[in-house]
Amino acid sequence: MTRHIRSIACLIAAAMCAAGAASAQQSAPAAPAAPPVPQAQTQPVAPLQPDAQSTPAESAVDPLPASQTETSSEPIIAEPEPEPSLTEPYFDALRGYLPETVQDETLVLQSASDKAAVFLRDGGPSIWAIAALSVITVAVILWKIWRLALIGAWSKGRARKAVSAYEAGNTRQARDIVAARRGVRSKVVRAAIAARDEKPDDLAREETLRVAKHELAEAATGLRALELIATIAPLLGLLGTVLGMIAAFQALQESGSRADPALLAGGIWEALLTTAAGMAVAIPASAALSWFEAVIDRMRRDIEDAVTRIFVAEPRAEYIEEPALAAE
Repeated sequence: MTRHIRSIACLIAAAMCAAGAASAQQSAPAAPAAPPVPQAQTQPVAPLQPDAQSTPAESAVDPLPASQTETSSEPIIAEPEPEPSLTEPYFDALRGYLPETVQDETLVLQSASDKAAVFLRDGGPSIWAIAALSVITVAVILWKIWRLALIGAWSKGRARKAVSAYEAGNTRQARDIVAARRGVRSKVVRAAIAARDEKPDDLAREETLRVAKHELAEAATGLRALELIATIAPLLGLLGTVLGMIAAFQALQESGSRADPALLAGGIWEALLTTAAGMAVAIPASAALSWFEAVIDRMRRDIEDAVTRIFVAEPRAEYIEEPALAAE
């Protein structure tokens, strides 16, 4: 019962509070209205000026400088397109099948081949002749090295052993040492031993000299070609330079008063390419020629020494006894 009475009292108090708040809101004075703003006196609009009407809207924008609006009277020269590479299609076809390191080496080879193509194109006809001589020079040098190694130019042990055995009286052993040998020294020593044992000294010396001359002439094959290349390669380069200088000065004369020093300089350096190429071919050819001649001279000295030792040695006993047996 007491609980119900308390709840009713709370409801009555809440209703009274709500009614008091509503009556206070109704009895509050309204806010004063804002004072009216006095209107500004209107002035008559001035008539538009003719120039203002005719001025376009674009005049508000600052005009561009004269240097930008004026077009140049000089014709625009298009930059020349780079010349296509002569070897680029071949190298491009390989790049898809090669690893990265090999591709880098391929790019280097392509750049070198392009430079070589430009070098051959700018050098004129003389550079082609010099290029052919360079190929021949390399081929002759490689072939000559192989040939000298084949004939035993750097091996002389067998010939020395055979000569020592012959001096000791072991003729059969000396022959066996140099038998079936392809070296120049071995061939001459074998011929000298056979001539000394079978013929008189005069005839034996003549036969040995003939064999030695033949073998040394075979060893010197190809040296005349290197000598010729070393002589004419610089001359071909000089000829190409002279022809290039003539062409450069002709172009300078045709240009007249509009002569450009760069034109003359370009013709001169292109003409000098042939001289440089000729020297580049002649120098290795001369060096190889001197080296090969030194090797052949060394073989000649060794042959002379071996033959002299054979002919000054004491005759073997078998050769002295054979004529006596034949006489009996």
